[in-house]
Amino acid sequence: MDMKSSTRPRPGRLIAALAAAVTLAVPVAVTATSASAAATSTVAQALAAQDGRVATVTGYVIGQPTATSTVLTSGYTADTAIALADTATETGTSRMLYVQITADYRSTFGLLTNPTLRGRQVTATGTLTAYFSHGGLKSPTAMSLGGGSTPTPSATASPTPAPTGSTGPYDSTYYANAVGKSGSALRGSLHTIIRTQTKLSYDQVWEALKDTDQDPANANNVILLYSGRSQSKSSNGGGANDWNREHVWAKSHGDFGTATGPGTDVHHLRPEDVTVNSARGNKDFDTGGSAVAEAAGSYTDADSFEPRNAVKGDVARMIMYMAIRYEGDDGWPNLEVNNSVTNGSAPYLGRLPVLLQWHRQDPPDAFEQRRNQRIYERWQGNRNPFVDHPEWATAIWG
Repeated sequence: MDMKSSTRPRPGRLIAALAAAVTLAVPVAVTATSASAAATSTVAQALAAQDGRVATVTGYVIGQPTATSTVLTSGYTADTAIALADTATETGTSRMLYVQITADYRSTFGLLTNPTLRGRQVTATGTLTAYFSHGGLKSPTAMSLGGGSTPTPSATASPTPAPTGSTGPYDSTYYANAVGKSGSALRGSLHTIIRTQTKLSYDQVWEALKDTDQDPANANNVILLYSGRSQSKSSNGGGANDWNREHVWAKSHGDFGTATGPGTDVHHLRPEDVTVNSARGNKDFDTGGSAVAEAAGSYTDADSFEPRNAVKGDVARMIMYMAIRYEGDDGWPNLEVNNSVTNGSAPYLGRLPVLLQWHRQDPPDAFEQRRNQRIYERWQGNRNPFVDHPEWATAIWG
């Protein structure tokens, strides 16, 4: 038909045409919503489905793939690819998914720029297709740290903990009496569960930390908490550049010292540079201040300390553990989190609103999860429940 000679459609036809257009658009929106809400796939599932479909996959960063059977775990050469696996200790390349890192994501997820990503959990959405002639995920449309998805790289939303009601491998055994509870009932149940533990001497803490805080990329080193530096396990001591035992819940907040009990509880003890440990001292946690030498990204002022972003959540969850573990019923002080930075020697530590914010911004990663497991299996026989169930922090403190 000659378009110039066509007549204008009658109103009824125009309305019908618009309705049809809307009807055609609806399934597209529904499909997009369904896809974003779908559960993420494991690496094993993604490797078994290399058929060009779009999928969201969660795995731990192992290294940088450079060939079909070669993955660098140090000395990275580019930001263009990462290898993911279902466990942070995987060594078999056949069980790794090679993920292409396009330009939009390289500054955040490339290993040359971000070597500390190794061992952390990453979620990526993209096309399941061969990469380096190996099972892969290409052309990512979304990437995020942790086990949940976030918007495309232009967005800045922070990852959030798992929702209330999520399940874990210890729910039917270790946490059986806590699952389904909230508020004071949850708090009481968790205290009863985690107070059963093997207690270490202060000397034993040295050996425990060499195990729990081992560098995933170098078994001879530990990772220092605030500075993030990888340092020889054998360089522990009191020298200026040695590492020593940092009490994240400062031992003067409750005056429990280093005697067996809260003073030797590895769930809140971490390796740290002697000088940086001294800079933190017994300060409460809050934001702001001047940069801390030898601990890039950390800040301090007269009464507070702010750790680097990568461990803000770790710090928060250690403090929460201590507040639940030590309730004053076993000869030790009743430790509580509050909203103050002037707690002195009282058994309190702040600030709670800031710690809850850090907990949400920096969810548990592979390093923290491994640490929790090692303490449970090899040292104390108890767990930090806020690593296993991040949503329980909100269920207790709101």
